[in-house]
Amino acid sequence: MPPELIIFDCDGVLIDSEGVASKVVARELSGMGWTMDADEAMRTFIGMSIADMVPMIEDRLQRKLHAAWRPELAEKLVVALGEEAELIPGADTMLTRVNELGIDWRVASNSSDEEMRVKFTRTGLLPLTKGRTHSASSVIARGGRAKPAPDVFLAAAASARAEPTRCIVVEDSRLGVTGAVAAGMTCYGFAPHGGGEALLAAGAKAVFADLHEIFGVLA
Repeated sequence: MPPELIIFDCDGVLIDSEGVASKVVARELSGMGWTMDADEAMRTFIGMSIADMVPMIEDRLQRKLHAAWRPELAEKLVVALGEEAELIPGADTMLTRVNELGIDWRVASNSSDEEMRVKFTRTGLLPLTKGRTHSASSVIARGGRAKPAPDVFLAAAASARAEPTRCIVVEDSRLGVTGAVAAGMTCYGFAPHGGGEALLAAGAKAVFADLHEIFGVLA
């Protein structure tokens, strides 16, 4: 039986943006005294919201970040992502085929609504994703929590009136898989460059190397 709803993560699943964001974060933190390159920034913060990054950074730097740091970083990310984010190969044709099959879907991300808007605009996915996105920031504003909590996934399911146990999720981060499993959903990992062991360990049922592999599990 097909799922009632498919929930896709944004960064690393639909949009190739994690490298762009990691460069911005590495540059910012290196300037503040936590020297790192983009690869280390990605390994350290992949899948995390800015809100959850703050205590890690403050602990490492042994000082509080100024009140404007979060919104300032968010704005720098919006600018960079709007200029450099790219489409994950096959994401557009995969989503079009899901629509043709008549299966409802949503996007659930720790990115902000504005970040998703600029990424989907740049890559041409905005018409497909309009009205389907759920951000951690919007969930937090209602008293919820970012991934790895299940809140953003449950918000996506509620918007479609779908039972969590009838939802499947596609995630590329350990935090995302953890949140999806906590929501009671079946999660598939996405690791096009290998290294899916961490996703399986977090509870992913299987790992895809290509987005179109999802059609093999929709029957």
